[in-house]
Amino acid sequence: MAHTFTIEAHLPEDHAQATLVGRIWQPGVGPVLVKVDAEGVYDLSSIAATSSQLLELDDPAAVVNAAHAPRLADLQDLLDNADAARRDTSRPWLLAPIDLQAIKASGVTFVASMLERVIEEQARGDAGRAEAVRQAITAVIGDNLSSVVPGSPEAARLKEVLLQQGVWSQYLEVGIGPDAEIFTKAQPLSSVGLGDEVGIHPKSVWNNPEPEIVLAINSRGKVVGAALGNDVNLRDFEGRSALLLGKAKDNNASCSVGPFIRLFDAKFSIDDVRRAELTMRVDGTEGFTLKGSSSMSMISRDPLQLVEHAIGPNHQYPDGLVLFLGTMFAPTQDRFGPGQGFTHQVADIVTIATPRLGALVNTVNFSDKTAPWTFGLSALFKNLAQRKLI
Repeated sequence: MAHTFTIEAHLPEDHAQATLVGRIWQPGVGPVLVKVDAEGVYDLSSIAATSSQLLELDDPAAVVNAAHAPRLADLQDLLDNADAARRDTSRPWLLAPIDLQAIKASGVTFVASMLERVIEEQARGDAGRAEAVRQAITAVIGDNLSSVVPGSPEAARLKEVLLQQGVWSQYLEVGIGPDAEIFTKAQPLSSVGLGDEVGIHPKSVWNNPEPEIVLAINSRGKVVGAALGNDVNLRDFEGRSALLLGKAKDNNASCSVGPFIRLFDAKFSIDDVRRAELTMRVDGTEGFTLKGSSSMSMISRDPLQLVEHAIGPNHQYPDGLVLFLGTMFAPTQDRFGPGQGFTHQVADIVTIATPRLGALVNTVNFSDKTAPWTFGLSALFKNLAQRKLI
């Protein structure tokens, strides 16, 4: 299947009022930081060599909007070259909008996904056992934990009750306990962007996309913008053991961010993140369609509380970080037979969207078949030095 990339589909619905920044690969030059609008993309290299450097400015949105940046390309031309399967590498294309930032993620931040993690654990990564376990777990603890404030005295009392009933879980610990789950999703520069393939481990037989909002945070802990993200997850690997989290989460092309970072300004703020409604759609080559949604109003911990768990006196990130906020989307729709639930197939097209951030689209492949990650920190520094940007 081929996907058509358009300005209307992939930019925020209010893109005329949005301050958008991204990165493109310019053949013969390398990665270039750009301002984005419906008319084109504009070179921000004179302001900042990297996305990380731009976000360290006191007011990056104001600087970007005041910049007299040279125009590099027509945006629709870049979108026409977004699909990795049809990409003309002699022409520019879009990259993930982040570079040097640490890529962190918060897990078990929604009740729905928290219960699914407990089910994964109890089913030991076996999708066929999941439905029976799901019924048994909800019979004991229900599905109404959304009113429990993580780390509160009420949560502590609930923990004692669940321990007595023998259903306490490491996922409940981070879901309603005092400490949020914060983990490293991927390495700097390894994320893929709009139109690229996302990777699932070839040995995984139970996996899914995770549609999330990704906060862009500078080294001072200030949230300066947001993007969309796909925290591709292997449910069977993590279900077998929580110690396999790294293998479940960090594989080649398993982290997608984009299409752009929308900077905070007078028209867009953290309150818009709190109100966001994400939709997700998976289209398979066999005609299967999966639809889901994730409402940020249902998150158990406020986004800024999650930021405080990620960066502070105990965790510094001199190049800033991005933080996946988690998802309430946990697919249970049967794809191949009763009780089998959902899992990806190669060539699935995944679309994650929300009106004020646009839409992020990727195609699924095995991680050993997606484009290998070859442009790392050494390559970036060499490139920037050749361009006299550092």
